[in-house]
Amino acid sequence: MIKTPDFLKPHDRVGVLAMASRLDYDSLIDGLNILRQNWQLDVIEGKTLRNSYHQFAGTDAERIADLQTMLDDDSISAIFSARGGYGSSRIIDRLDFSKFRRKPKWIIGFSDITALHCHLHKFNIESIHGIMPKNFALPQFTEATESLRKLLLGEPQQYATPPHPLNRFGMATGQLVGGNLCILAHLIGSRSDLKTAGKIMFIEDIGEYHYNLDRMMVQLKRAKKLDKLAGLIVGNFTDIKDNNEVPFGKSVYEIIAEHILEYDYPVCYD
Repeated sequence: MIKTPDFLKPHDRVGVLAMASRLDYDSLIDGLNILRQNWQLDVIEGKTLRNSYHQFAGTDAERIADLQTMLDDDSISAIFSARGGYGSSRIIDRLDFSKFRRKPKWIIGFSDITALHCHLHKFNIESIHGIMPKNFALPQFTEATESLRKLLLGEPQQYATPPHPLNRFGMATGQLVGGNLCILAHLIGSRSDLKTAGKIMFIEDIGEYHYNLDRMMVQLKRAKKLDKLAGLIVGNFTDIKDNNEVPFGKSVYEIIAEHILEYDYPVCYD
């Protein structure tokens, strides 16, 4: 049975750290102010918010230490990854989740943080594939930020999307799993690999080539991650690139639709 961490309330302590790529601390200030002033939370800043080691927010050891400290601190009710990028899967197997599993707390992030979400799902602990503080104050993410606030405070929500011609109608019930498509493919065969049968899977990605997205879908299909789903949610695929000389010939959603054509579960695009 899935364990749901306690919902937040004003003045709870929350941690913010960078478990993957480095960031400019100044780009985070507005997001931290939203957590402190608008959401009335007590924010604990991790050392990795100001660390850097090549493209990472510190060495693997520094990022492990920062996250381990927050995982073990019972006074912290939620942990936000300030941004994604790359690097979460490098540290997962060296973290000790024993204390966290006894008293779970919310873990929030998307993109590369998918690796940690999938790992936590192995422990039957609920986590949030959601907007990160680096993006909180950007006007195009106002709705996503408010949605996350409501979710963390336990307020009921409903989601509606415009119709899409590739949608496949139906009803589905199941645990919601998934995240960044590249990371989901990357985790196949690892300790963090997802079991998807009977579950609703969602996928998203950014900055990939069409042919590479096709290859990832082939990998998921060959690994039987697509054939027994209860449903599929296809999210945003942004900044997608195509070959200049010979285009791939299909849009991202057309690529995905081709690989799930033989299945009959409901699918929601965009």
